[in-house]
Amino acid sequence: KNSCLTPCVRGGSGRYSSAMREIIFDTETTGLQPSEGDEIIQIGALHVIDGHIQADLAFEALIDPQRAINPESEKIHGITPAMLAGKPTLSRVLPEFHTFCADTVLLGHNVAFDMRFLQIKEATTGVVFTQPVVDTLLLAAVAYPNQPHHSLESSMALLGVEIEHRHSAYSDAVATAQVFLKLLPLLAERGIITLGQAIEASKKTPFARLVY
Repeated sequence: KNSCLTPCVRGGSGRYSSAMREIIFDTETTGLQPSEGDEIIQIGALHVIDGHIQADLAFEALIDPQRAINPESEKIHGITPAMLAGKPTLSRVLPEFHTFCADTVLLGHNVAFDMRFLQIKEATTGVVFTQPVVDTLLLAAVAYPNQPHHSLESSMALLGVEIEHRHSAYSDAVATAQVFLKLLPLLAERGIITLGQAIEASKKTPFARLVY
């Protein structure tokens, strides 16, 4: 937990003494109630290594949820049942995603929502994500404690992040990665430079009480 959030500089040479590997990920779902049977229909993720987005190290998958999509959710992400016909189920996709995430820190925006879907599936799939998890929504609340809203849209606007296409899992993961990298110097100004410090600071924000 004491690994640096950004590459640690050794002395004044500018050489890195350690590197952090993060997976920034996002999901699209059939609805907003994981505890009531909603399912993941898309996962998008990419690596951030040494503080740099690695777009060529990406994971994208559409998933057959084997249930209906809430019309309100479909309006947001635009994923239709026809697009999911014949796609693999989550039980096939999750082991692949788990391998993709090996030996990394998981990051997402309002990631408690995404992690709840993954946790519910632990019993049936046997796939358990045990690595540290960091929420950029909570980091934004640490960096900007007086801001009333910390949605991905609000954080993007505040930090000057622009993404051409939104609301696919991968494009939102890219947006989250850019928000994360913009937050790092702001967190450093508050003395938060390690993973452990970021997790502890995140726990103290009111938004950490969100439960799904």
